[in-house]
Amino acid sequence: MAGVSLKCGDCGALLKSVEEAQEHAEITSHSNFAESTEAVLNLVCTTCSKPCRSKTESDLHTKRTGHTEFVDKTMETVKPISLEAPKAAMEIDNPDGSSGSGDASEEMVVPDVDKNILEELEAMGFPKARATRALHYSGNASLEAAVNWVVEHENDPDVDEMPKVPANSNVGPPKPALTPEEVKIKAQELRERARKKKEEEEKRMEREREKERIRIGKELLEAKRIEEDNERKRIILLRKAEKEEERRAREKIRQKVEEDKAERRRKLGLPAEDPAAAKPSVPVVEEKKSSLPIRPATKTEQMRECLRSLKQAHKEDDAKVKRAFQTLLTYMGNVAKNPDEEKFRKIRLTNQTFQDRVGSLRGGIEFMELCGFEKMEGGEFLFLPRDKINPAVINSAGTELNSAINNPFFGVL
Repeated sequence: MAGVSLKCGDCGALLKSVEEAQEHAEITSHSNFAESTEAVLNLVCTTCSKPCRSKTESDLHTKRTGHTEFVDKTMETVKPISLEAPKAAMEIDNPDGSSGSGDASEEMVVPDVDKNILEELEAMGFPKARATRALHYSGNASLEAAVNWVVEHENDPDVDEMPKVPANSNVGPPKPALTPEEVKIKAQELRERARKKKEEEEKRMEREREKERIRIGKELLEAKRIEEDNERKRIILLRKAEKEEERRAREKIRQKVEEDKAERRRKLGLPAEDPAAAKPSVPVVEEKKSSLPIRPATKTEQMRECLRSLKQAHKEDDAKVKRAFQTLLTYMGNVAKNPDEEKFRKIRLTNQTFQDRVGSLRGGIEFMELCGFEKMEGGEFLFLPRDKINPAVINSAGTELNSAINNPFFGVL
């Protein structure tokens, strides 16, 4: 198939003729052209009859005007491209029939437009080149048509370039001029239309922003709800653990009371209570225990047992035990809030305050070692390396310490 267009090898643009290729080369400095069998599109808007040479142009036209219907007339206008077109035009356009220069036959001039409408457009503040281009491409129809063309093409890169047409095609019938009063009225209408269009665009943008704000707000609310649900579950599990601790403490107290009661009856020489009443409960517990699989104690259980041992070992001095728990809780809180601060992760064992509150109490140093602290420098310091900080362990330590402080039944037996 013969070539029906010229394709720029630098940017891929399709051009209908050698003249267009020359203009394209002058504007872009591209020089790599080749014949192509791909036709230049001719999409005509069914609403305003504007021709579009590509899908990009039709999409841009739709975005600016809202017109969506186009008729494809590409095949009606397609014809093989002639690489000798400039020479043929040169020979035909000479009025005396002799061969002359191509520049004379293809002389480009400013198109004739309605001078009165041009003056009106300039009076409205439009540059002369833009007004001339608007009148030329709107067909010198009217002032309103020219202004509408400017609104649609205000973002074109060549909107302020003076249009040029071949000298022999420079035609443009004059249109009747408007009176000064009509010019003022028309200008006011156009300004009002532009103002309304701008207001509608601003309202549309505001609606989009409001939708975005609503979407972000919903996402934040959902994230907050999930966080609250997780916190509620954590609190429920903590309370369940506390209730279980209280239940075990009450059971131990009950057993201790029963043992004390039996001891007193023995010392008083009274007969022991009927063992048949208490016997069923003991075997059942023992049977359950024997049926449970033996598993290693978790770190949390080791911490709880360590705190229980500390309270048992110093049960005669509740104030000292509570002060030790509070001090350990402060150490854990400082590490959790300031993990990068070494001063919160290094404790001198010979420090008198530390010895009085934690170091001298049974289980105090063992609890800190369970949290990750290590003895170093010959046992002079307790140190928690930065890379060995386990937030889950620190949080569990804080939970156990809070339970030990606030639970009156903790470590009773």
